[in-house]
Amino acid sequence: MGKRTIVPFGPQHPALPEPVHLDLELEDETVVRAVPSIGYVHRGLEKLVEMRDYQQMTYVMERVCGICSFGHGYGYTSAVEGLMKVEIPERADVLRVVFHELSRVHSHLLWLGLLADGMGFDSLFMQCWRIREKVLDIFEEVTGGRVIVSYCRIGGVQSDITPEMAKRIVSMVDSIEEDVRKTAVVFMKDTSVRNRLKGVGVISKDDMMDLCGVGPTARGSGVDNDVRNTSDTYKALGFSPVLYDEGDCLARCLVRVDELIQSLDIIRNGLRDLPQGDFRIPVKGNPPEGEFAFRVEQPRGEAFYYVQGNGTKNLSRARVRTPTNINIPAMTRMLQGCGLQDVSMIVITIDPCISCTER
Repeated sequence: MGKRTIVPFGPQHPALPEPVHLDLELEDETVVRAVPSIGYVHRGLEKLVEMRDYQQMTYVMERVCGICSFGHGYGYTSAVEGLMKVEIPERADVLRVVFHELSRVHSHLLWLGLLADGMGFDSLFMQCWRIREKVLDIFEEVTGGRVIVSYCRIGGVQSDITPEMAKRIVSMVDSIEEDVRKTAVVFMKDTSVRNRLKGVGVISKDDMMDLCGVGPTARGSGVDNDVRNTSDTYKALGFSPVLYDEGDCLARCLVRVDELIQSLDIIRNGLRDLPQGDFRIPVKGNPPEGEFAFRVEQPRGEAFYYVQGNGTKNLSRARVRTPTNINIPAMTRMLQGCGLQDVSMIVITIDPCISCTER
């Protein structure tokens, strides 16, 4: 056994705009072991359930993560609705799915840009973020916000969309797809990109399942655990899981590229066949005593929401398990045996959100 060296990676690093810290144990330039440290920016958001009522907590939960803001609002409001036995209108349900998929497109494009930036491919980075701006324009037109949109409400959604607005969104989605397909060719076929990603950070399907990986990270190893499989609304709009078996950085990248195209199809289908009726129903009273859990397939993977009521306007508990938190063990397995130069690529390909992890 050669001499081993401990190299700190983070919490500040030029290739990763998130304060994650890893202690890398190296033999020469090969990573033998990676030990993550969690807690650098812990914010204590779940504690606020004692000071904010169940309606106000919607806004708090949205701020668990800016990029996944809509999904956190979606998961929390759905959990409270389940606790209160509230059934939202069909139109509101489809609108939530449409905007959740827009959020996925926005998140995946942001991630593709960061991946390109991590490789030093600045023009590709700017192109991905240029396309993403079109999604933010849709958010702004409908909700008034560009990142934290506050669209979900307990009982439905904040506002309806007109037929004319739906047509404009479909037209913008068509434009986004055209741009995405042109840009995706670079990720799929460019020699420089493939050299950085192919065969790097490989993890098998069995290992991924043992470590309970979720989201595109798991689906890049062939694990079919997409929560959208359980939704009748998603199935009606044409959803099917995207899977790759290679288990390397390239596979995790291609899962997200394919999900981009699929999400745009779901958005179009939802808006073209948008059910008639109310977009929100009034919800009165306080959550009863009891508990309820709800799962949402966030852009990074399954997020698990748990709420506990006590008959007052303040919940006893509002808890969320985020996908990055559960993907960190799989990430440490991917890092074993890689070269030091590949660490940043592997870390980026799990799409880490330390804001989500350190709530």
